[in-house]
Amino acid sequence: MTTASPSTFFATMMTGRGGPEVLKPVELPMVEPGPGEIRVRVRATGVGYTDVIMRRGYYPYAPKIPFVQGYETVGEVDAMGPGVTGFAKGDRMCALLVHDGYGEYVVRGAEHWVKVPDGLDDAEVVALILNYVTAYQMIHRTAKLAPGQTALVTGASGGVGQALLELLRDHGVRAVGSARKDKHHVVRELGALPIEGRAAPVDQGLLEVMPEGVDAAFDGLGGAFVGQCVRATKRGGIVVSYGFTGAMGSNLATLRGMLALYVGSFLRGRRSSFYGITMIYRKDRTSFREDLPKLFSLLAEGRIRPRIARRYPLREARAANEELERGNVDGKIVLVR
Repeated sequence: MTTASPSTFFATMMTGRGGPEVLKPVELPMVEPGPGEIRVRVRATGVGYTDVIMRRGYYPYAPKIPFVQGYETVGEVDAMGPGVTGFAKGDRMCALLVHDGYGEYVVRGAEHWVKVPDGLDDAEVVALILNYVTAYQMIHRTAKLAPGQTALVTGASGGVGQALLELLRDHGVRAVGSARKDKHHVVRELGALPIEGRAAPVDQGLLEVMPEGVDAAFDGLGGAFVGQCVRATKRGGIVVSYGFTGAMGSNLATLRGMLALYVGSFLRGRRSSFYGITMIYRKDRTSFREDLPKLFSLLAEGRIRPRIARRYPLREARAANEELERGNVDGKIVLVR
């Protein structure tokens, strides 16, 4: 005997721009998967600063408001549309959704779903999908660092920052992480040398411990930090920018960061690159589908261990976002069913 699917499901809807108060609980009609689509029952979804940017600022890949947030998700196959092969009901899957993860169910094309190996924790897998794939691809596909080289990571205590430090250590790259002083223990635990990340210019701290500069700098803060990373990088090295959380809400600061990245790097003899996982994914999913299984293996072998700051019930997306915006979060916040 089969159990009929519910006619509606719970989700948290972003109803406008603003703080977490714009996140409202709703009941949505259950959608049957169309040709080539899979409906997944959500088990875990990440909560991150990209969600905050969508609510408070501008994000190019956000759909029209209102919509359900939720960037990265792990779930199990609930139903398949016509033409879907290679999947079975109950298979555990994950996807880089960009939106729709703050709900009990999500429907997306089968090409977006990647099978998750047995034995891995749902919340840790969620951390891999966005944070660790971002870090892995910047190290191996953008900067193309080799063991024995050096790197600077700004915002090193954040989600992508921690992923970068772990993966750099695993790859044999000597890393320096800039962070607030009360987060220096996190940087040390991840195998990197901590320097002051806010009270003094990052390049000043970096050049005190590595006078020759680093081979690569990874910056997710933007604004003035980009120029500091350029000055901290040795001639011929590369500066990789992947976000503007430090300049959020200021178009001028963002513009200055972009000018420093492209013009400042060129004038100082450094290479530069802007990395955006969703931009790359929308053009070609091949690298994502190649790299995520490598991270599954590193996790299974215990070579990486994403920090999970807190697990909230799936229905408490607003509370999870409130905690994220209060700051001082050590690791990934995850909604779990």
